[in-house]
Amino acid sequence: MHATLPLLANTDFPPIRRASLDTLQVNLGYKCNQSCLHCHVNAGPKRTEMMSRHTIDELLAVATSSTVTTLDLTGGAPELNPHFTYLVAAARERQLDIIDRCNLTVLLEPGLQDTAQFLADNNVRIVASLPCYLKDNVDRQRGDGTFESSIEALHLLNSLGYGQPGSARQLDLVYNPQGPVLPPPQQALEQDYKRHLLEQYKVSFNRLLTLTNMPIQRFGSTLVSHGQFDAYMSLLKSSHQHCNTTSVMCRSLISIDWQGYLYDCDFNQMLNLPMQVDHRPRLHISELAGLTIEELPIKVADHCYGCTAGQGSSCGGALES
Repeated sequence: MHATLPLLANTDFPPIRRASLDTLQVNLGYKCNQSCLHCHVNAGPKRTEMMSRHTIDELLAVATSSTVTTLDLTGGAPELNPHFTYLVAAARERQLDIIDRCNLTVLLEPGLQDTAQFLADNNVRIVASLPCYLKDNVDRQRGDGTFESSIEALHLLNSLGYGQPGSARQLDLVYNPQGPVLPPPQQALEQDYKRHLLEQYKVSFNRLLTLTNMPIQRFGSTLVSHGQFDAYMSLLKSSHQHCNTTSVMCRSLISIDWQGYLYDCDFNQMLNLPMQVDHRPRLHISELAGLTIEELPIKVADHCYGCTAGQGSSCGGALES
């Protein structure tokens, strides 16, 4: 795999600083039942990295003694962590909001068939990857048969009240472009998704979140292999909207890797660019309590243009309507 950090480190991205912390985005491990082409984590079935119960207890202690209101659980497939249900139940007891970044098909894996009901019982918000509403495009990006399995999982979630009018169980879908292009306008694409999925498959959901593909890990390496890296970076830079820098997710979020170390965002985690506090080389979740991080500078590189290009992109979707 081609390393992209050397191509990104020399940057003219504008400096940004932290605001108040409200979200811990927790990578529970890199193991996944899929190996998607756009995956910036390079996750897959053969990855073995997994967050321990001890580290989970450390982050729960920090989350409940700080300004944090939300745990955003990601991976890999976060549900494959053996302590996933323990973490969710403990966080809900502490009145924390939970987001599960789910690839949908993992809900059908052997031994995980009760996971959807568990998520519903704990009122976990599901943010589910479905990079297109067309079967061929999804299977091309995520593997043969993935689309049909995703629809089956969506039917299961709908039957539990997710994505249904009047229900508090929120189901959002995530769109990623098929190649080195920016996502189309989020609101218009959401209407296309809702219409097609309802008419063709009787699937409903709450919101569509459009995410820009990051030029790192598997997707970045593919760009380099195809000679498209420079052109894609030129697209991101030429589409930069400075107003988006006030809304990027790293201002109110900390990313935590499977070992408990802290990063300004999930993308910096994948580039091994740790969060900097008091000139320490890296910071562990167990050291966060009591530290003042507001107004600290955020570590940036050229990949940050992926979050500010066009309508903007974050884990919550587009920044500008």
